[in-house]
Amino acid sequence: MSEFIPLSVPNFGEGEAEAARAAVLSGWVSTSGARVGEFEQAIADYVGMPRAVATNAGSSALHMAALAAGIHAGDEVIVPTLTFIAAVNPLTRYIGAEPVFIGCDDSLCIDPDGVEDFCANHCTMHDGKLYNNKTGAHVAALGVVHVFGNMADMPRLMDIAKRYGLILIEDATEALGTHYISGPLAGKFAGTMGDAGCYSFNGNKIITTGAGGMMVSNHPDWAEHAKHLSTQAKADLLQFVHDEVGYNYRMTNVQATLGLVQLERLEGFIENKKARYEQYVAGLDGKKGLRILPFRDEAQGVRPNRWFFSLYLGESDLDRDAVIGKLQAQNIQTRPVWALIHEQADYPRNEAYHLDKALDYRKYIVNLPCSTDLSEEDCARVIDAVLAL
Repeated sequence: MSEFIPLSVPNFGEGEAEAARAAVLSGWVSTSGARVGEFEQAIADYVGMPRAVATNAGSSALHMAALAAGIHAGDEVIVPTLTFIAAVNPLTRYIGAEPVFIGCDDSLCIDPDGVEDFCANHCTMHDGKLYNNKTGAHVAALGVVHVFGNMADMPRLMDIAKRYGLILIEDATEALGTHYISGPLAGKFAGTMGDAGCYSFNGNKIITTGAGGMMVSNHPDWAEHAKHLSTQAKADLLQFVHDEVGYNYRMTNVQATLGLVQLERLEGFIENKKARYEQYVAGLDGKKGLRILPFRDEAQGVRPNRWFFSLYLGESDLDRDAVIGKLQAQNIQTRPVWALIHEQADYPRNEAYHLDKALDYRKYIVNLPCSTDLSEEDCARVIDAVLAL
């Protein structure tokens, strides 16, 4: 049996091992320790924001963003249906809000046409606030996910949010490093253009602390409030006085230590992602009806991090699940794109619009191995295995 090629795994080396060892030997292993603050500042500096707030997961960061933004129970939040469910639950169910689902465009990110249609034709503005004609609820926010590291259409989405009075929260959990390199948003990173943005350092992300997340905001008081909430809302550290309901969402010192080393390697990881993506395109795109889905890239004024690679089968005669099974038999791990959220749990009771592309991509996408240390030889083996199907 050939050696196993995983879908996406951490890329740790001696630097991470030595940093973790030093953190352990220092005795500062939990949520106290200087490395947490250092990692917060390093992320803030990297993405060009004044402050970042570390959390124990990207989901926690999103929950903090929703609470800091003042989204209330009974409000509605416009969200994508094609994304991981952790992008939706913290903005809605965690706080008693309701989602309105919108499908995707060809970037796999939320479709601006669908968002515009819902706001313009299914809602009414009163006193600067948007209300759903069907439910009567206040539509308070727009959640945008930069799917697989692909930059969403931020100029249009920012314009829509401004015109309809929507809080704009960016889920950049998959998109650390993705940024505009030209145009009016040049220099702006995914996660920094809305009211708040969130990152993830889960084990499969482009840099990882094992588990962890980070929130940034263009409202300094939101970041301050998020920090307070994420550390149990202690108003008096000595007397254990808590002035509101808080959460144990803190990142540990050991995790932050790993994050600092990983962040130093991020640009190298992105370069390897680009090389392997281009290798997949050269080897598979246009062959036997196969496509490698594109990113908004340098030609569109964006430097993407190219976190995940999507093989599209819709123009071939291949079945998604059969492809996944046959590659697994050759020790090559792949996966389908997520099941659409509007079809899951109790979400079918919520409104959903402009779903055609999301349904199509759900049916025909297979995500290919894309670890940051994926070798040219292993990538070639995946290409050969796909072409042989």
